[in-house]
Amino acid sequence: MSPFAIGGIAFLCVFGAASIGMLLRSRLPDHHLSPDSRDAIKLATAVIGTLSALALGLLIASAKRSFDEAGVELRTTAARILLLDRVLAHYGQEAAESRDTLRRLIETRLSQAAAAGESVMDDGLDVEPIQDTLRKLLPQTDAQRWLQSRALQLSGQIAEARWLRAETEAGGFPGAFLAFLILWLSLLFGSFGILAPRNGTVIMIFLVCALSITGALVLIIDMDHPYLGFIQVSDAPLRMALQRLGQP
Repeated sequence: MSPFAIGGIAFLCVFGAASIGMLLRSRLPDHHLSPDSRDAIKLATAVIGTLSALALGLLIASAKRSFDEAGVELRTTAARILLLDRVLAHYGQEAAESRDTLRRLIETRLSQAAAAGESVMDDGLDVEPIQDTLRKLLPQTDAQRWLQSRALQLSGQIAEARWLRAETEAGGFPGAFLAFLILWLSLLFGSFGILAPRNGTVIMIFLVCALSITGALVLIIDMDHPYLGFIQVSDAPLRMALQRLGQP
């Protein structure tokens, strides 16, 4: 489910619960809203508010960790691409085809990502064509044999990062965790509606708060998918690496 869909559900639940609470207020007997009853409701909502704050904190920490790890992964991949190009350069003219393939691969992926408005690493870099050309090399010296082995190792690490990223993006926050968080927020705002008078100012405040919660959830969930959402890691490291590829 997309972050906006989850945010929309959260908005309907939270604002709907507040509205239902205000409607119930006019129907409840007076003794249900006595000072003692209000104190009990406030104590209960304080517990729910604490749980909601802890859950939001965990979501933010998890999303931030995913975003930071994606940035480190992209920089690491860019460094490995540069190192692979230098290894092929030291191998000799026989590896020129692999170097050209590597450059074309990155140029194509960058242009496709720019056209689609997505991250360049949303599905990783397919280096299998480069690995095929590397396996066809016939090293003549021990140095070339070591360089070929090193190039295959680096290309394998780049390919591994691609599949690891695909597996990571397929995950995300547990649905039950988000469902309980939305439930707690709905209960919290439902209790606010019961205690609050029904007037335009209160309704507007509840509306703004519900929209704020929706925006926060959308941003947090989107940040947990740094290659797919509108909050994406920068592809600047890969563009810088492209500028340095092919140097003698």
